[in-house]
Formats: sequence, C-alpha cells, structure tokens
Amino acid sequence: MRHPHGLRAAAGNQGIVLPNIGDAFEGGYYAGLISHTADGVATHALIVAPRATGASGSGYTLTTNYQWKTENTTTSGTTSSYDGAANTAAIVTAGIAAHPAANFCVGLSIGGYSDWYLPARYELDIAYENLKPTTANNSTSFGINDYSVPKRTANRTTTVPGQTSVSAFQSTGSEPFVAGTHWSSTENSSDLAWRLNFDNGTQGNSFKGNDLRVRAFRKLAL
Repeated sequence: MRHPHGLRAAAGNQGIVLPNIGDAFEGGYYAGLISHTADGVATHALIVAPRATGASGSGYTLTTNYQWKTENTTTSGTTSSYDGAANTAAIVTAGIAAHPAANFCVGLSIGGYSDWYLPARYELDIAYENLKPTTANNSTSFGINDYSVPKRTANRTTTVPGQTSVSAFQSTGSEPFVAGTHWSSTENSSDLAWRLNFDNGTQGNSFKGNDLRVRAFRKLAL
C-alpha cells in the first residue's frame, strides 16, 4: 500500500507538499520520512537517487561495487545509525579517497543537486520498508526503527511489508533497488560497517574491504 504524504507541507521550505512514496521529487524519488534532531530539525524527507546515475554495483546500470574503506581503521564520526549526511561529512573530513562507497555518492550531481550522501543503516531500512522490490519473505529479526515515521516498535513479519505497490520500484520496474546487499555509512568497528540486504531486509556487518552496492540519498529538512 502506498503512503501518501500529499497533505503534509514542508515548513520552512516554501510550503513544499510531499508527494506519494516513490514519486519523482527533489532530484530523485521520495522514500519516506525520518525523524531525529541531530541537526536541530525534527523531520526530514528521504530522497533516493535515480537508479541509472545514483546507484552502482552488481545489477545496476553502473556495475562497479565499492569498498567501504580501503584500510581497517576507524573513521571518527561515522557511527550514526540515522544520519547518513553527518556520517558522510565526517568521512569527507577524514579523507574521502580512502572511502570509495561514500566517494561515489559525494561525487554525484543529479537534478541540480550535489548534496548526495551514503545513507545510514536506518535510512536504508526506511527505503526497504516503503520500496521493497521483491515478493520474497522478510527477515523477522529486523524492522524496529525508532527514527521512522511512524516509529516502528516491532520487527517485521515474513509478509509485511510486501512488495511495494510503486510499479517503478518493483523488481521488474525502472527504479528498483537491486535485491542484494548495499553499504550504509554506519561504522561498526575498525574493520566492519553496516549493510542492508534489499531481498529480505536483513541488516548486518561486512568487512570494510568488501565490494558491495551503493545507492545515494539526499534529504530535505521539513
């Protein structure tokens, strides 16, 4: 079922009205709302980059998979589970060349916007919840998300959410997430970072030197 937010105006953004989930919006596609106050703003609209130009890895038009980092060391300021923009900014400060996945995102200019970033783990989780590409069963070990709007307080069932009703984001459409693992910007340790599998919603850790898919996000403060 689609999640219309068309009646919600974005305060402070010239009365912008949010579209339906999956609709073209602000250089990409609207993926849902996230709520946190890390930057002093309570709610943000998450925007997923177009598949052809803002995603890369096995199954995408751009086929290069990327490492999270080229060495097994911590990157200060990258442990946020909900603020990928802050994580990515910290990566830029630490040295973007050593962080290939984030480097792909910050190098993008799409739709007149150049503030794309590598999403945090719970930002990816919101995209999975709203834009799940397949009919596969969900992992029931994940789904709680204190930052989603509305907040999710229980894990998923095997069948909820089902495949998105947004045809462009279904596995046979023009914009789906590839049903496989994608890097988040959330670090776990010196050698591990979080990733999410868009086949079943599983979150876990991969070695930073592993080559995984990347899809850039940006966000709009409301």
